[in-house]
Amino acid sequence: MKIRRYKKVNKNLGFFINNFGFRQPYQLLVDGTFCYAALNNQINIVDNVPRYLQGEIKLVTTQCAIIEMENLGPKLNGALLILKKYVVHRCGHEGKPILGAKCLLSMLGKKNESHYVVATQDRDLQEKLRCKPGVPLLYLHAKTPVLEQPSEASVRAAKESLAGLRRSEIEALEELKAKNGLAKEEEVKRRKKRKGPNPLSCKKKKKGKMESYIAKKEGRTEEEKKKRKRIRIPKHIREAVLKNKTT
Repeated sequence: MKIRRYKKVNKNLGFFINNFGFRQPYQLLVDGTFCYAALNNQINIVDNVPRYLQGEIKLVTTQCAIIEMENLGPKLNGALLILKKYVVHRCGHEGKPILGAKCLLSMLGKKNESHYVVATQDRDLQEKLRCKPGVPLLYLHAKTPVLEQPSEASVRAAKESLAGLRRSEIEALEELKAKNGLAKEEEVKRRKKRKGPNPLSCKKKKKGKMESYIAKKEGRTEEEKKKRKRIRIPKHIREAVLKNKTT
């Protein structure tokens, strides 16, 4: 098996192990279509699937799936013989058998609590399985088994459960703090830490030109005012000015 394929299988299986509690041996819920495809492609399910999943498996089926194969005629006798070798789980339809696809869906229930990995080639059943959270889907592509990546329903359910766990953990932590009186101490610390703004970070208001001029003018002392230089007019200019006035 190629390294890429090995990594992909590990990733997909790891998702269901971490989020939905799947463990070895993996329970492979098989129908007649999977056995028929395996027979046509000369695949030994007992040998190839555990090697592909890198773990132990337990092959199981239902009485409804076996009866459905029997009703389809002698052409499927080879697939029927393979299916009959597996462990038959009680489906609750004893005496009143239903279609194999419906039976497998009923075995899963709402949350797939028995942790079944469903192995089927039925396209309609595959589409319905993708709408159920926590259901790994295995099928045959040519001569190789393929574990499909987690569906959108499974990913959504995993995110919701993770968010719920976080909320419950936070609530439990708050309860413990309240019991031990730690919540009040934290509130007091927070109140003490509250301070005003840093004066260094506050910018000073810039004074206008008029305000700065007035401030400078008011700030002058009488001595500075007296020391102000007077403009002296030369004598010849004063005399010329006086002559002009008299004339």
